[in-house]
Amino acid sequence: MARAIWKGSVAFGLVQIPVELFVAEEPNELSFRQLDKHDFSPIGYDRINKRTGKKVAWDDIVRGFEWEKDEYVVLSDEELESANVEATHTIDIVAFVDEGEVDPIFFERPYYVAPTKQGVKAYALLRETLAKNKQIGIAKVVIRTRQHLAALMPKGEALTLVQLRFAHELRPAEDLPLPPKNLEKLGVSAAEQRMADTLVKGMHDEWKPEQYKDTFRDDVLALVEKKAKAGELNTVAELPHEKRPHKQKSNVVDLMDMLKKSLGEKGIPEPASSSNGHAKKPGPKKTTHHRKNGHRKSA
Repeated sequence: MARAIWKGSVAFGLVQIPVELFVAEEPNELSFRQLDKHDFSPIGYDRINKRTGKKVAWDDIVRGFEWEKDEYVVLSDEELESANVEATHTIDIVAFVDEGEVDPIFFERPYYVAPTKQGVKAYALLRETLAKNKQIGIAKVVIRTRQHLAALMPKGEALTLVQLRFAHELRPAEDLPLPPKNLEKLGVSAAEQRMADTLVKGMHDEWKPEQYKDTFRDDVLALVEKKAKAGELNTVAELPHEKRPHKQKSNVVDLMDMLKKSLGEKGIPEPASSSNGHAKKPGPKKTTHHRKNGHRKSA
C-alpha cells in the first residue's frame, strides 16, 4: 500500500475533513549515471564540506537560511512546522470555481486525497457536491517547506489535489513573435481553412490516455540493449546517420499542399469547394498526387 506523504485535513468554511495525501504520479524517466570517462567509475553526489573538503554524515546535515553573508539561521523540521501549525496541516479551500475555468498551463503535479476513518462521510459529501455542481476547490497547502496553490477536484471515487503554479511563476506570452488571430491578414485562404477544419475533424478521437506511450524511451532502451549485447559497455559510438530531415531551401511552405498531404495520409476525404468563382471543378479522383514545385519538403 502506498505511503501518505502528508496528513492533515481539508477545510472549507467550518468543515474539517481528516485526510491523507498520496503522490499520484509515477515518473518513469530514464536514469543515467555520471561516469569518469577515463575509467568509467560512477561519479556520486558526495556530501562534501566546501570549506574542509571532508565528507559529512546525513545526521550532521541541518537546514539553514542565509541571513547575512556567511551567517545562517538554522531551522529544524519541528521549528518550521511551529511557524504556522494550521497552515502545515490544512488544505485550506479559499474559493470554488467552475470546472474548466482553470487554464491547464497552471497545472503542475497531481496527488490523491484519501480520507481517514473519521472523515469518510464528509469526504464523500464534498466529492459528490463538487461533481454534481461541476465545481473545483481552489486551496492553499504547505507541502514540506513551501506553500502551494492547488485545485481540489473529484475523479471517480477519489478527490485529487493538483498542485498549481502561481500566476507570477508564469512568463507572459506578449513579448513573443506570435502571429495575429486574423487569418485573412496572414493570407490564409478560405479553402485552406476548410481543409484544416476537415483534417482536425477527421482526426478526432476519444481521449484514451492509456493508448499513448513514451516511444522515445523505448527506442533509447532498445539502443542501450543493442549496444550492451554487442559488447559496447565502455565505449561511446556515434548514432547512425539515418532518417535525418532534409534541410529546406526556403522558409516558405505551401500550406494547402501540406494540408492535402495530411488528409491523404489519414485517409480523410477533402472538403467540397464552395462556389466562389475561384475554386476549380474537381477532376477525376487520384489515389496519389505528386507536385513538383522546385522545393524539397521536410520529412
